[in-house]
Amino acid sequence: MARVIVDVMLKPEILDAQGQAIARALPRLGFSGVSAVRQGKRFEVELDGPADEAALSDIRKMAETLLANTVIEDYRVTVEE
Repeated sequence: MARVIVDVMLKPEILDAQGQAIARALPRLGFSGVSAVRQGKRFEVELDGPADEAALSDIRKMAETLLANTVIEDYRVTVEE
């Protein structure tokens, strides 16, 4: 059994309103030294078998069709050890 992580983030050129709201709230909560925040999503996918190239190809297809909106988001697929 393997676990694959899919991290989804807005593309750098897309305004991250939620990240900006978090960054503005941090000083009010006593946190300093943060210049910017980008908010994203993380998916943990548990596979029945190994994380071979065929399984990773399927995960990439999942990310492109369901997990990420590839018009405005980038995604990264990594295998968790």
